[in-house]
Amino acid sequence: MLERLRGDRGEGQATHRPDRVLLEGPHSRRKELGLVLRTVRDFIAGFRTLHFVGPCVTVFGSARYGESHPYYALGREIGRGLAELGFTVMTGGGPGLMEAANRGAREAGGRSVGCNIALPLEQSPNAYLDRWVTCRYFFVRKVLLFKYSYAFVALPGGFGTLDELLEALTLMQTRKIVNFPIVLVGTAYWRPFQDLLMHLAAAGTIDPADLDLMLVTDRVADVVRHIERHAVRRFGLLAPSRLLGERTRPRLKAA
Repeated sequence: MLERLRGDRGEGQATHRPDRVLLEGPHSRRKELGLVLRTVRDFIAGFRTLHFVGPCVTVFGSARYGESHPYYALGREIGRGLAELGFTVMTGGGPGLMEAANRGAREAGGRSVGCNIALPLEQSPNAYLDRWVTCRYFFVRKVLLFKYSYAFVALPGGFGTLDELLEALTLMQTRKIVNFPIVLVGTAYWRPFQDLLMHLAAAGTIDPADLDLMLVTDRVADVVRHIERHAVRRFGLLAPSRLLGERTRPRLKAA
């Protein structure tokens, strides 16, 4: 009975859902080795694609909001503002608000990259990416989104956005990453989430100091100012000089 149920969990899905095969339980040693090698291949493809894209800001957000939605226009403005600050804009590479941020960066003459994910219902890379990698495993994609970023912006979104946002907060709480600014865009949308965090702080399950670098706003200027203060200056990045007409991305100061 257990063998039959286990078979039902993965039957017909191995080609389209590698995560399900990876997570469905123990396999033979040979198959487990194959799974490890496939995840390594995902990582190598991501490292080769993104190694030289420069300092990034990762923008999270829903794939379900189209061009006619007000949040799309806001995401586009944020992409533009981050690009003008000199950052490469990184997203999950899909449609909706991810596309909006990539589009804004591209239109501002900045760099735009994406970490796409292979899904049974295909999520194609959006049309505003300079470079992208398509991952088969969600956890590999998440590592790439965090590895190359100096700040995170969360536009309104669903489970995927919440997963990525909470991952960022957890990495900060556990000191796996330090002093990375997080901006939530959409005060009305994120108010219930803020209330939850305040409840957790009051209950003693998180430290209020963990939230010090999190800003909630509706204004693009606030997003740019917060990231400039807590990423460009704190990490020793050099922003492009408007006086000199520079459009290059931020770079680390020489030692």
